[in-house]
Amino acid sequence: MIKKFIDKLLGKGPKSASGAPLGKRVEVPKEQHGIDLALVDERAIKVVKTLAEAGHEAYIVGGAVRDLLLGLRPKDFDVATSATPEQVKALFRRAFIIGRRFRIVHVVFGRGRDHEVIEVSTFRALIDATATEQVAGNEKTSKGELANKTSVVDASGRVLRDNVWGPQIEDAARRDFTVNAMYYDPQRELVVDYHGGLADAKKKLLRMIGDPATRYREDPVRIIRVVRFAAKLGFEIEPKTRAPIQEMAALLDNVPASRTFDEMIKLLQTGHALASIEQLRKQGLHRGVFPVLDVALDEAQRHDGREKFVQLALADTDRRVNEGKPVAPSFMLACMLWHDVLDRWQKIKAKGEPPFPALQQAIDAAFDARIGDISGRGKLGADMREIWMMQPRFDRRSGRVPYTLIEQPRFRAGFDFLRLRADAGEIDAELAEWWEDFSLGSDEEREALIEQARESEGRRRGASGGAAEPAGDPAKKRRRRRRKPAGAGPAPTTEGAPPASGD
Repeated sequence: MIKKFIDKLLGKGPKSASGAPLGKRVEVPKEQHGIDLALVDERAIKVVKTLAEAGHEAYIVGGAVRDLLLGLRPKDFDVATSATPEQVKALFRRAFIIGRRFRIVHVVFGRGRDHEVIEVSTFRALIDATATEQVAGNEKTSKGELANKTSVVDASGRVLRDNVWGPQIEDAARRDFTVNAMYYDPQRELVVDYHGGLADAKKKLLRMIGDPATRYREDPVRIIRVVRFAAKLGFEIEPKTRAPIQEMAALLDNVPASRTFDEMIKLLQTGHALASIEQLRKQGLHRGVFPVLDVALDEAQRHDGREKFVQLALADTDRRVNEGKPVAPSFMLACMLWHDVLDRWQKIKAKGEPPFPALQQAIDAAFDARIGDISGRGKLGADMREIWMMQPRFDRRSGRVPYTLIEQPRFRAGFDFLRLRADAGEIDAELAEWWEDFSLGSDEEREALIEQARESEGRRRGASGGAAEPAGDPAKKRRRRRRKPAGAGPAPTTEGAPPASGD
């Protein structure tokens, strides 16, 4: 009784059976939160309105609310509701129930590349990991035991199933950080805050709801999320939230590789990839968490030439994201792993293997070492291979080879990769300039460029047999990159593929 009285005096709310604080509902009016309704997606508003008109509670939730409070236009909008997945699905013409671990509904608007998905989740109840059914294995090894179960954890306390519905107050308590646990009603322009998320957003503080170590055990991916949010938002990590990170990092080994891979892609597509890399180093997560990123984060590899290349690639990615341009994961990962491929390629060629077979072997070895079976067999892996295999073809600038190469669907990605290599000092900048001029030139200009390349090659061959011959007009080697002439087709970009989905 005395403890309850003290908690009340200190403003502490009641706790659930799991020990997580339930918080206290606070309704914040527009005059205080200041959210600009014009930043809210009209389709998200439509989903909320449709659910409300059917008699259900519904709110925009999570990162979208956090971004709105910061005056940012959210990339994605999620909705939380009291309606079950089946009830949500019945209200929309194009709605699909997905997921096993968390069953949610995707409400789809539009078609093709311009379509938009509003993710709708049902308010979930807090679960007590110590009292919840436990299995010895994981998602793959315990499929039979997980069938038809609504709430299950593994031996370490990681949640494998979480499909028990509950009230909003419990749904808020089971979310990770206070700034992600707020709800926004766009019809009443009201923010519902249970855990002081509004105050933390103003202080630019990332604070875990409940005991951080327990919450990391429930879902170790929260370790990655706290790093990503800190880098993306420029927030500080609250000391108690930061303290268990290194100790808990080993739990990431239990997370399906496909899920950690997806989180890594999100980390690189925030528009703050460089800051994310530094934040990983700062939190002691720069080795072993992401095998693909070890090449960029390992201190022992920072001075062999690859660091500059990776830094340029990440900076270019950040620039494109912040300009609202698409970035394909295949291009980023091709940059990350290039020096692994390059090192192996050179060693295999040194043993007498022809260049192209040697490159294929080097690529296979890099995939086995860094990615495994996550993406190496899909489109992402195929695109990476094509970017790499194109690099030696850029050295061939005679006959019909250049014409054939620029017609390749992945030419722009391969060229941008070549340009990064030139910027990093790995190859002669003249080669990248030649290909840029060729890709943008008229038929006459292209023929002249091929002739120029032929003459340059002849001079090099002559020089190798005796004294060096004149290198030609220096002005040609310093040709400035021209703007795209009318009708010349798309200018080179750092990848023209649609953006991957993100948080």
